[in-house]
Amino acid sequence: MSEKQFEKPSIEQLKAELKRENSKKEYRKVLRNTLIVVVVVAALAVLVSSFFVTVLRVTGESMTPTLQTGEIVIAQNSSTFDAGDLIAFYYNNKVLVKRVLGSPGDWIDIDSEGNVSVNGSLIQEDYVSDKSLEPTDISFPYQVPENRYFVLGDHRQASIDSRSNAVGCVTKEQLIGKIVFRIYPFGAFGGL
Repeated sequence: MSEKQFEKPSIEQLKAELKRENSKKEYRKVLRNTLIVVVVVAALAVLVSSFFVTVLRVTGESMTPTLQTGEIVIAQNSSTFDAGDLIAFYYNNKVLVKRVLGSPGDWIDIDSEGNVSVNGSLIQEDYVSDKSLEPTDISFPYQVPENRYFVLGDHRQASIDSRSNAVGCVTKEQLIGKIVFRIYPFGAFGGL
């Protein structure tokens, strides 16, 4: 056997090998810590979105001019809603956004011009882009059933909402939450 096979490594070679091993250990430690942080953040995001808020992307024209297609909003989980609140709810495996106009027991009336009265008081609706009675297949005045909310879109001619038996009044089981904040577009960032 030759002498090269049994040659002892030099101090520099040992230092280089030690440095390489330490770098591997440091890399593994950083990778492990990064993965732990990512998993914890993901778990917290799931918990927050499941119990407190839901992030939604708006589709359709029924809420113009208040909300436009493509906007991203946050719905805060809530069990009580007031007239004028924007809410998100499930309907036929879709998420719809509408405005609450009537709570359980309220009497809703919409005249031929599209003006809405709740319990005999005319509602001022500056947010509506076009008032309309249609499309409707229910009779007015209409009393909101228990545990339900009467909702309308802001673009009444393009909105299918509680005026139609197709959607009807929203049950508490359908509710996602109250729309409280717009995230995108950034130019319209802020509370609703």
